[in-house]
Amino acid sequence: MDIAQTIALTMGVAWASGINLYAAIFMLGFMGTTGNLELPPDLQILSDPMVMLAAGFMYCVEFFADKVPGVDTGWDGIHTFIRIPAGAILAAGAVGEVGTGAQLAAMVAGGTLATGSHLTKAGSRVMINTSPEPFSNWFASVGEDVAVIAGLWAALNHPVLFLVLLGLFILLMIWLLPRIWRGIRKVFGYLGRLFGAKSPDAGTNNPTANTKSRE
Repeated sequence: MDIAQTIALTMGVAWASGINLYAAIFMLGFMGTTGNLELPPDLQILSDPMVMLAAGFMYCVEFFADKVPGVDTGWDGIHTFIRIPAGAILAAGAVGEVGTGAQLAAMVAGGTLATGSHLTKAGSRVMINTSPEPFSNWFASVGEDVAVIAGLWAALNHPVLFLVLLGLFILLMIWLLPRIWRGIRKVFGYLGRLFGAKSPDAGTNNPTANTKSRE
């Protein structure tokens, strides 16, 4: 691999891991097994049949869990502790035997990118779940799967194009995440009011309560 392909693969696996880790692992393992991709030494384990079987099984589980409103958010919450470290590890492995410093840098950058893509996916799903119909979840889930497969294919076959598109995604992510966070706060604030949760300072703003406390 040349430098552009190495960088594209490193960032590609981290980005894809934050969205759908199991699809990324299975696709890389499949391409390594069929000879379409010469995996770096630290990623050759992905071609192991047991790894591919486990990744394929978990992808099937996620395929259905990711399309049920509410379940997808719980699934994303659990996978915060799986996708992000896995993305960092895969990014470090994709660098190859360049040196410890390069692997550490790839791990830091990959972990950061996996965090961003995961938070964008998970936060978007919380907002989509406010829609009463389930079709938006299905379209979002299928779109994410297609994006992961197409993105990794582009990273391997058209690395420069992928890096340009990744740069645009990062800019979009920086613009989108604060807005998603504000939307999530509104959603949970509404749910708190719906189920009767009171604000922590509700008592201090109640004149009657303050009068009684002074008495």
